[in-house]
Amino acid sequence: MDRLTSMNVFVKVVDCGGFSAAARRLNMSATMVSNHVQSLEEHLGARLLNRTTRSVGLTETGRAYYERCTGILAEIEDADRAAGALHSTPMGTLRLYTNPHIVRFLSPVISDYLRAYPAAAVDVTGGDRMVDLVEEGYDLAVRTFRPVESALIVRNLSVWNHILCVAPGYFADHPPIESLADLTRHNCIRYAFYPYGDEWHFIGPDGKLARVRISGTLVSNVAEVLRVVGLNGQGVFLAPSFLVEEDIEAGRLIEILPDWRPVEFTINALYPHRHQLSSKVRIFIDLMAEHFARHRRWLDLTSSGP
Repeated sequence: MDRLTSMNVFVKVVDCGGFSAAARRLNMSATMVSNHVQSLEEHLGARLLNRTTRSVGLTETGRAYYERCTGILAEIEDADRAAGALHSTPMGTLRLYTNPHIVRFLSPVISDYLRAYPAAAVDVTGGDRMVDLVEEGYDLAVRTFRPVESALIVRNLSVWNHILCVAPGYFADHPPIESLADLTRHNCIRYAFYPYGDEWHFIGPDGKLARVRISGTLVSNVAEVLRVVGLNGQGVFLAPSFLVEEDIEAGRLIEILPDWRPVEFTINALYPHRHQLSSKVRIFIDLMAEHFARHRRWLDLTSSGP
């Protein structure tokens, strides 16, 4: 029989003063209660209870064992309560892996999370490789592109778009851009891990896919580098909407060819387990979803125009 269950039954017999009362409390038969106590006595090689027709009493060995059992069972209850608290309220460190260029967008979420849950901490690592979350000890990954094949649980947090943009000053030394074909004659700086390489994809006014092959003087896997070079008026770039939202609103960058919409992607939360998801992961994902929903509304307003 399960030792821990037998210990619990033994303690209940002592607390209730008999087998029948313990059986009622535990919702099991008196025979099963007796079997559990007998199993303990056989395992220990000692009698724990003196039985009479009317009552049971502890032997000397039984009294010492009862005291130790009650202590052990109390510690188990404390451990269960502590685990329950950890599961319901974020505590401890959330280890997060994400694309470097999304850290700027995630920072308000991290700030809100730490402010709301003072017992929590966050450890953020930026990178573009596909990490093994379990092997490397990460709780969660947030990626701007969905993995092609993965055993991980994937939750789509938000649809996002690139925005084809340029600094207004760029056109002081370059001709206007009036069609996709014009991009082939301009300096197009690009993100190294854009899924289609140097072929930018758009959805045209007719709803059909259009492609244009571009070239330029800068390729980088660091989106912030592209942003700074773009702000300096040194090239046209296909920028993640969440990276340049403030620049567009402030007029530091302007959207060009708005009738040609860059193809959509999703920001995804990736984690190993669907069941018994810890509160620190679950709540952080929910906070991201709320924040990204606000960004989605901004995108909708931008695409609908004034």
